[in-house]
Amino acid sequence: MRLARVIVVVVLAALASVYVVAGAPIALAVFGVQVLYLLKLRKWWLLAAQAVLVYTASVAGGVSTGILGFLAGSLLLTRARVLAPLVVVSAALIDAARGGATADATITVVLVSLVVFGLTRLVERAGEMHGARLSLAAAAVAAERLRLAAELNDGLGRSLEVIVEGGRRALAEPFGAAEVLASVTATARAALTDARAASANYRATSLAPELVTARAMLDAAGIAVEVRGGHTEPLGPGGALLASVLREAVTDVVRRGTARLCVIETSEQGDERGATETSEQRDKRGSTVRLRVVDDGHRTAEAPDFDGLRLEEAGGTLTTGLSPTGRFVVEATLPRGPSTETVPFTRPGETGTGDARAPRSPADRRRRWPLPKLAHEASYAVSVTVLAAVLVGFSVKALLQLPGALVVPAAACLAVIVVMQLRSVNGRHMAALGVMAVLTYAPVPVFGPVWLGVAGFLAGPVLLAFPWRAAWPMVVAILATVAGAGMLFGLPAPVLANSTISALVTGLVVYALLRLAQIVKELQAARESLARSAIVEERLRAARDLHDLLGHSLAAILLTCELARRLKCPRERIEEIVAMAEGARADLRSVSGEQRELSLTAEVESARTVLSAAGIRVTVEPIELNLPAEVETVLGTVLREAVTNVLRHSEARHCAITMRADESGLRLRVRNDGVSAGKTRRGSSGIGNLTTRLAALDGRLISHVDGDRFTLDACVPHPAPVPAR
Repeated sequence: MRLARVIVVVVLAALASVYVVAGAPIALAVFGVQVLYLLKLRKWWLLAAQAVLVYTASVAGGVSTGILGFLAGSLLLTRARVLAPLVVVSAALIDAARGGATADATITVVLVSLVVFGLTRLVERAGEMHGARLSLAAAAVAAERLRLAAELNDGLGRSLEVIVEGGRRALAEPFGAAEVLASVTATARAALTDARAASANYRATSLAPELVTARAMLDAAGIAVEVRGGHTEPLGPGGALLASVLREAVTDVVRRGTARLCVIETSEQGDERGATETSEQRDKRGSTVRLRVVDDGHRTAEAPDFDGLRLEEAGGTLTTGLSPTGRFVVEATLPRGPSTETVPFTRPGETGTGDARAPRSPADRRRRWPLPKLAHEASYAVSVTVLAAVLVGFSVKALLQLPGALVVPAAACLAVIVVMQLRSVNGRHMAALGVMAVLTYAPVPVFGPVWLGVAGFLAGPVLLAFPWRAAWPMVVAILATVAGAGMLFGLPAPVLANSTISALVTGLVVYALLRLAQIVKELQAARESLARSAIVEERLRAARDLHDLLGHSLAAILLTCELARRLKCPRERIEEIVAMAEGARADLRSVSGEQRELSLTAEVESARTVLSAAGIRVTVEPIELNLPAEVETVLGTVLREAVTNVLRHSEARHCAITMRADESGLRLRVRNDGVSAGKTRRGSSGIGNLTTRLAALDGRLISHVDGDRFTLDACVPHPAPVPAR
């Protein structure tokens, strides 16, 4: 925003300098008033003061009527815009009374007013877009939460309702409870499968969780790690494949245990455009995302086991091997799918939106990402319209000074230059610059000194196309050629100075209009990027909650259902199932965006109940502490995931839950036996989720296997906890 304002102030100062050089210092006061207008200090008395200044300068001081363009431009920015044409008419009348070139003066007033109006409006639009960037992200997150709520309530919500109703029916009709409980068990099993699949689907669009997990694994193994993220998210279904490659590669590095450094790098072809293009442009471009994992611990070219990933079927590539420096490199590339390619999860066989990996239609994609572009389109239209009007106006001024026989060829040359200028709005075009350079200098011998003003059309794109260190010497050279040619034509000193300054002012005006259009475009792209990032974060949050909260609840329900069936449907177990299903409904609301705080004490008791019901002896050594709600919620989530892992991935006979507090913080440890050798999990979305949650509190997660025992430590560097009363 500062850059945009600086550009406009410089252009306004350049416009005012033309009149100052002509002997009207009052133009400095006009410039000062215009800057106040730029800062949105728009009072009626300020407009009146500007009117007094410009008419005094023009009528009493004999200054060119072009200075009235400042007043007309200010009027266009207010509700009194209907008075702007009257200012233009008054300028024509004043010039006619002087016996001057009325047409030329009128065109000058119109051009100055358009420049003032266009530049100020573009700065305002850029400010509005910059200020609304957070509200757009919030709106996108809100829309995503509504979609998640509708999607999950339609599937998992119905399943939980069936479980609750089935449990109540089993309590009310004990003679048919066995059959009802069998149906409830099947529903709970299907719901758990759906929750895990939906969690994986939401995670699949992003590499961020796997990058966090990879860093945590390498840190825990004592391996230095560098992560260089260079891709934009969401990635679409390809993210799941790249996450699998990363998981296997990092697991192999940790298992070998000989590496000292591991570098993880992501990049995307066309990155130089990624920051300023919209999601539709990126999807249409069809770029490629690359993942590269390099470590220094391999001694041979033996690669990790990537069987089953089938990147080739997705149009990607996977290469492994030793680099010339002796480092082992795993490199995977995948074509980027549409960033909105994932669709709501539905169970196979159900009617709905289709398979979770099916691509959406363009119309669906537009509905999926509610990112408005009206502001960007309006700003772009303003910039192009004003630029075209200014270019045409300057061209007409030049044509009015040429003999009739030269008007047609000059108009043809100017038309080509105008087209080349408008192309510059969309980027740097060296061929267009070359054409403009030829048309700027080649016709000078034919059209005479009138054509020297065209050099300003070349100066603007030069400022835009090159870094300022290179561009300004070029602009100085262009102005020097104007001055040199004017001297060869024998122009008087005042006319020569006016021609040179006018060329500079024209170049600055053209540059300002082009650059502000680009700034607005970049701001729009940044807003969309922020909104996309916010939606990705919301998806990842939903994935974590699905896995850690709802997944745990459904696993506990399923375990209790199976236990109740073995015990011939005791009433106490069925009541537990109903209570758990009601709690799972609250978890589902949390997944949909409703904040829910967990009680660590309640989670400890729940863990004791669930593990005991599974026949596992539980030892609990808790410490009652006054902890912040966010710490209790995260540690409660860690405990849930740990209990779920004990039930799913071990044949435990004993599980110990302990908490320790000291000045460095709080440590929650869950330790269980029954871990089979060779069956340790190599990648876990749950561990990645917990790592992400703890990282938000500057905490860490440590896990290790010792024989048949598995230990999970969650450490939160919380200030010394205060014992609860």
